[in-house]
Amino acid sequence: MLTNFNLDNFITTFVTKRPKSLLADDFIKYNTELNNRIKGKKVLVIGGAGTIGSSYIKAILKFNIAKLVVVDINENGLTELVRDLRSSTEYNIPDDFITYPVNFGDRVFEKIFSEHGPFEIVANFAAHKHVRSEKDIYSIEAMIENNVLRARKLLDILLQFPPEHFFCVSTDKAANPVNIMGASKKLMEEMIMAYSDKLPIKTARFANVAFSNGSLPLGFLERLNKQQPWSCPLGIRRFFVSPQESGELCLMASIMGESGDIFFPKLDENRDMIPFDQIALDLLKTLGLTPDICQSEDEAKQKALLLQNPSLRGVGVQRKQTKQSPEGNRLLHYVRNDDHSSVIASDEGTKQSTKYPIYFFGSDTSGEKAFEEFFTAKEVLDNDSFINLGVVKNSKKRTIQEIDVIFDQLHTLFESQNITKSAIVDILKVYLPNFEHIETGKGLDSKM
Repeated sequence: MLTNFNLDNFITTFVTKRPKSLLADDFIKYNTELNNRIKGKKVLVIGGAGTIGSSYIKAILKFNIAKLVVVDINENGLTELVRDLRSSTEYNIPDDFITYPVNFGDRVFEKIFSEHGPFEIVANFAAHKHVRSEKDIYSIEAMIENNVLRARKLLDILLQFPPEHFFCVSTDKAANPVNIMGASKKLMEEMIMAYSDKLPIKTARFANVAFSNGSLPLGFLERLNKQQPWSCPLGIRRFFVSPQESGELCLMASIMGESGDIFFPKLDENRDMIPFDQIALDLLKTLGLTPDICQSEDEAKQKALLLQNPSLRGVGVQRKQTKQSPEGNRLLHYVRNDDHSSVIASDEGTKQSTKYPIYFFGSDTSGEKAFEEFFTAKEVLDNDSFINLGVVKNSKKRTIQEIDVIFDQLHTLFESQNITKSAIVDILKVYLPNFEHIETGKGLDSKM
């Protein structure tokens, strides 16, 4: 008996629980205006190989643009992006379409911009997005360099040829941040807003993107593909949007927002916050598996060894493995596509479920926020202009001089021989009064 697993359907049914895109009604409402503002424009997307960046590209290619330039350091990701777009029929790919595997902070990027620009629409998705990226002073410096300092350099380039629309992605963790990643994004927000009287600046805070690159849920599929055990925190509830919704949200914000706007999705805490452990259990059930709950990582790894090593062979863009169930009386066939859609099937035999090892644990890592929020009590909201999006209208706008002072102190700190994580936290707290860092001395790199 064949059971098909479609990732998009799983997200719709068990994660977002929305039968249509959160942005569907807003796209209907603003379709004419979006088309007028996008048609015939030259577009630059930075960080376009990631989940959100590529989803933004797919959203904007539903319209007719004149040129698309995509920059990302992930060369393989750019290759897959091109193959995905070229193999699809629903996108209006312009004749002038090119990708570059370069860092947007490098000198060669300025040459690319000079050659292909100016651009009417510029969207920046290049970012360190994981809390795990604050593991030590080196990873923290790299994160602040990418999320803040390079973004400043990009804005200085854009001042020479101002676009009609500029968008830079933020995060829900920028609202009352408890980790350095969220603080870096909050500082990024304040930095780009310092330019909002010179450039049309828009950004968005939004939820976890379900099964995005590097996410825990996608990790479940990766672990299954390698016959490795699952590991999942208990009781961590998060808001989720689908990859499609993430791209549409950013497109709506970038094109329809006013300079200085911070967009966020209108989501309900009781209805829309989903615990990771529930996603894990629903995914196992959908795949025809039952959880074999373990008491430790070692137990989970030992039980995973009981599963036969997969034999992989390429089938087009698919990787297929056949394994014997732990009960020994049926075979499972698991196919993984490069677009993360999957199929798992079992031959007819026993009706008994196949167990899969999973270890649930209590979260105790630094910077782990117990809940999510998109705005603070002091922020003024517009909840009327859009059907399913809210907008922060009074985002803090520092002067360029204030930003220079902050950046000078960060540069001085990073050049110090005795820099510590606590020193970085202290300087960020000076400029971000709502920053309350949660430090436990433990990080995600120590876990499965």
